[in-house]
Amino acid sequence: MTSSQVDIKDPFAGERLKESPFHPRQALLNLRDAWSSWNGYKFADYYYDEEYEYFCIRNSCATYDICPMQKYVITGPDAEAMLNRMVTRDISKLKENRVTYVCWCTDEGRMIDDGTIFKMGPDRFLLTCGSPSLAWLRKSTFGFDQLEISDVSDSLAALSFQGPTTCEVLKKMGLVGIEDLKPFCISYFSLGSDDNNRLMVSRTGFTGDLGYELWIEKAYALELWDKLYAAGEDYGIQPYGEAATNMARLEAGFIMPGMEFNEALKTVHYQYDQTPFELNLDWLVDFKKPHFNGRSALLEARDQGAEYTLVKLDIEGNKPAEESFLYSDKECSKEIGYVTSAMWSPVVKANIALAMVMTSALDGDIWAEIYYSKELRHHSKVAQCTFQTHPFWSPKRARATPPGLY
Repeated sequence: MTSSQVDIKDPFAGERLKESPFHPRQALLNLRDAWSSWNGYKFADYYYDEEYEYFCIRNSCATYDICPMQKYVITGPDAEAMLNRMVTRDISKLKENRVTYVCWCTDEGRMIDDGTIFKMGPDRFLLTCGSPSLAWLRKSTFGFDQLEISDVSDSLAALSFQGPTTCEVLKKMGLVGIEDLKPFCISYFSLGSDDNNRLMVSRTGFTGDLGYELWIEKAYALELWDKLYAAGEDYGIQPYGEAATNMARLEAGFIMPGMEFNEALKTVHYQYDQTPFELNLDWLVDFKKPHFNGRSALLEARDQGAEYTLVKLDIEGNKPAEESFLYSDKECSKEIGYVTSAMWSPVVKANIALAMVMTSALDGDIWAEIYYSKELRHHSKVAQCTFQTHPFWSPKRARATPPGLY
C-alpha cells in the first residue's frame, strides 16, 4: 500500500479557510490573488491596488466584505439588562431600529473589544465585533435566565457599502426611501418576492464617509451582490480590501484592534492593554447607569488619570511616521510616546497619524523620529507634530439626511 492510499490525519494540520458567501464573485475580481485570513475566513487584503480601492471609497462607491465579523443575536426579556451590565455605555436609552458604538472591559477595567449593538426589537439585539466573543457573552449571562444567545456569524452575510454615490446606487437598486435613513439607524427592505430574503440596511461604516452596511441571510448573499453591482455599474462600483479600509478608517480617526489597542484577553505583558480612557473613549463610559463590568476599576482609573492618551497628529513633511517614537524635543532626548498608525493622506493632503502620548506631555512640543527608505538606502528625519482635535476626514454628506446628490 502506498502512502497516497493511507488515510493519515495530521493532528497539527489546520482546517481550510472558510469562504464568504460572496466569495464566488469576489474571487473573480481579486486580480492579484491577495488573500489573508480573518476569523477563519479567506479575506482580501486588496483586489487590484490598495490606493485605487481607497479612491473608490472616497470618490464613488465600493464594497467591503464583513462576513468574517462576529455577529450575535441576543433575545429575551433579560437581553437588554445583560448587555447593559456587560458594556460600559448605557444602552437602555437605545431606541428600536437604532445602532450604537460600545466597548466592554475586564474586571480590571482593561478593554476587551469594541463593537456595535443593533436594537432590532424590544427584546432583540444584534452585537457585532471583530473577534470571537461568545465565551465572554456566556459569562456575562450569569444571573440572567430569560435570554438566548445565537451565534449568527456564519449564517448572516454582510457587506459594507461605502462612498459618496452609495445612496444613489441603493435608490437605483429599488430601496425606496433609503435617502431618509439617518446615521446609526436601521431600515428593512425586500430583495424580491420571497419573504425570507429580507434585507436589513444600517447607515453605518468604518470609513468616516457616507456609507451603509447591508445584512441578509447567506442564502441570498449572491442575489444581493448581483443586484447591487448591477445598480452600481454606472457608478464605478468596486470591491475593496483590508489595506484600503485601514487607510480610510485612519483618516476618520477610528481605532483598530491590534494597532491602537490590544484586546485584554489576548495580552501577555502587564498593562500592554488599554483602558477606554487611554483610547479617548471616556464618552463611552457611563458611571450614571447601574453596575457594569469593570466599573470599580474604571472609576479608579478615571480618578488617577491615564498615563497615556491616544491623540491625532498632523506631522510635517510627507514621510509617514510608521512605528515612530515621539519625543518632547528635536534632539530626541526624552521619549514621550509612540505612533500606532500613520499614512500620507491623499484626500486630506497631509501626513497624519494616531499616537499614544504621555498625558503629562500633551501641553508641550512633540517630535517624531521617522525612518524611511529611498532607492535602497535608509534615511531618518525628525519632524514636528501638531495636535488635531477633529477627525482628519469628516465630510458633511456623512451626516446629512438626505445625503444629497453626488
